[in-house]
Amino acid sequence: MPRTAVIIVVGLVLLVVFLAAGRRVKAIGVRRAMEDFLLVWFALAAGNLAIGVLEAGYGLAEELPIFLMIFAVPAAPAIAVWSVGPRPNTN
Repeated sequence: MPRTAVIIVVGLVLLVVFLAAGRRVKAIGVRRAMEDFLLVWFALAAGNLAIGVLEAGYGLAEELPIFLMIFAVPAAPAIAVWSVGPRPNTN
């Protein structure tokens, strides 16, 4: 399996872990879990970008589309879940 596909699968598995934690721990909640996932996943995807540019020798222009794909595939369902998740009661 190509490295990019493996990283995307890892992102999807991480998404499921965050979603399960958000559902299981009511103090966190699904929306907060998705926000946290997006932050963590962005950092990991950016780290992968940095490794590709700094260590593997790819140019930023070569790595940027890969970064966007790696980030977007797991982020899209997280954003969808976040958008329909229950809003916290602020009253």
